[in-house]
Amino acid sequence: MKVTFPHLGSLSIVLTGLLQDFGLEVIPPPPITKKTIDLGVLHAPEFACLPLKINLGNFIEALELGADTIVMGGGTGPCRFGYYAQVQREILQDLGFNFQMIVLEPPQGQVSKLVDKLKILCGNKRPGEILQAAITAWYKIKALDKLQGEVLKCRAFELEKGATSKAYEAGLSFLQAARTPAQVKTGLKKGLELLAGVKQKINKDALRVGLIGEVYMLLEPFANLQVEKLLGEMGVVVERSVYLSSWITEHLILSSLRLPGGLATKKAAAKYIKQFVGGHGRESVGDMVRFARRGFDGVIHILPFTCTPEIVAQSILPIVSRQEGIPYLSVSLDEQSGEAGFITRLEAFLDLLKQRRHKTQNQAFKLATARR
Repeated sequence: MKVTFPHLGSLSIVLTGLLQDFGLEVIPPPPITKKTIDLGVLHAPEFACLPLKINLGNFIEALELGADTIVMGGGTGPCRFGYYAQVQREILQDLGFNFQMIVLEPPQGQVSKLVDKLKILCGNKRPGEILQAAITAWYKIKALDKLQGEVLKCRAFELEKGATSKAYEAGLSFLQAARTPAQVKTGLKKGLELLAGVKQKINKDALRVGLIGEVYMLLEPFANLQVEKLLGEMGVVVERSVYLSSWITEHLILSSLRLPGGLATKKAAAKYIKQFVGGHGRESVGDMVRFARRGFDGVIHILPFTCTPEIVAQSILPIVSRQEGIPYLSVSLDEQSGEAGFITRLEAFLDLLKQRRHKTQNQAFKLATARR
């Protein structure tokens, strides 16, 4: 069995190690490039969203390298993600590829079905070995999230452009090589030390911007046109609303136990939207409210073109912006989106935030002076 999977940010680091620990030969897709997207666009339905097209390109490239088994996630609800695997399977079979696809659906209380599919991947491994591999993978996910969070804080203050990214890549290599929880802990420590060693400048006026939106678009840098890197190098402190560990906790672990997740976000969204609309639509609304109440300067909403749940959220965000007093920029991306136009929109939005902050500071100063 030669196994592959779709790219999703740093998830490939985790999945490669986990599947190798299961004794499988792993063929990760090549890094996402324009060729990947072109392959997906060529064979996917025209109005399919960008994540489906990128996933399809991943699979074509991996199958051409010799993979014979695809591990793909599934989903439920209004979001079309639940149909990705079925659509992609049909397209790939029509293209003449011979493979099997293992679709891992959210258990929703039916854990036995998920276990049966995992048995195919685990082979003859003993339960203790499987548990150890899973624990190592979870430690690695948490470590990657921690490292990424520190990068978002550090990059805005770097003295030399690109220094933070170089330190981050080195940190990733330590975690990629780790095969035990102890090695993951050591790798994370080394990565954080590298980030701490990046020379920084003092910038007390750094803007704080929150990123919200569809999970794939937030976690996959190629899909979101490297928005975190772009903002950081513009001197902006960025905070992402979702990380891989939180997404797994809510949609796999808590879902398996039929327990609700993301309660704080759902509570924040309740004033504007109460029901589940698929994907991360409700979460986008709630996350924007939470960023506003934490004093962030603005929010950027990233969604794939034609994403139904995020379009629902997009229609509500103007109300949230007015009532919570926070500016936002909503960006819909597809295979036609270019970096130059995207950067122009970001720069214009940041100029607006700076002017707004300056105006607020002046008003506060005048008010304080009048009281004396």
